[in-house]
Amino acid sequence: LKPYQLESLNWMIHLAEKGLNGILADEMGLGKTLQSISILAYHWEYLRIQGPHLICVPKSTLSNWMNELKRWCPSLRAIRFHGSKEDREYMIMDEYGELIDDNSDNPRQWDVCVTTYEMCNTERKTLQKFAWKYLVIDEAHRLKNDASMFSTTVRSFSTANRLLLTGTPLQNNLHELWALLNFLLPDIFSSADQFDEWFNLEIDDEDSKKNMIAQLHKILRPFMLRRLKVDVAK
Repeated sequence: LKPYQLESLNWMIHLAEKGLNGILADEMGLGKTLQSISILAYHWEYLRIQGPHLICVPKSTLSNWMNELKRWCPSLRAIRFHGSKEDREYMIMDEYGELIDDNSDNPRQWDVCVTTYEMCNTERKTLQKFAWKYLVIDEAHRLKNDASMFSTTVRSFSTANRLLLTGTPLQNNLHELWALLNFLLPDIFSSADQFDEWFNLEIDDEDSKKNMIAQLHKILRPFMLRRLKVDVAK
């Protein structure tokens, strides 16, 4: 890991120890996939927690995620939860049709489940039965509409920790930002109306607007980490 990637690992460890979740918002190309794998590897290598972990990604990046997991942390057994209904059942059911989880007689044969947004919706009832250690969502802007099917689905999953990945700056649309923060920290960011009232960026006064943005960044700082290529290269 490069120094800035070690920094993000320590940041994620700190959040997990405090029972908090976060948004890794590094600019595209800085290795968010590797950094998110590093926190899963830390849980296994240092805490002896093997999962289960759930990673939700675009279909186009499924193979890349599987390859990166195998490359950087081969000790974590990953499954590509996709394909036909029969294929999916074979991965997580035993010969009697019972769910293979930590409470079943047959131990899990995998630690990380990598799947797509669409498959989360399709297999919602099945995925709800697991007590996930880490939930990682790639391209987290998919959660910006808190009323969407995918957003509603993943909010229903039992998770110990949640990590959102995005390469897009978040401060443009406040309600969309609230949806992400509410997903990560529902006890803190519980009211969308109150959030919009606090940070009303539709006002015309530029000084007031800059002050509100500064306040928002201050609130976000513990929960979001964003680095740019130009900063990392220094």
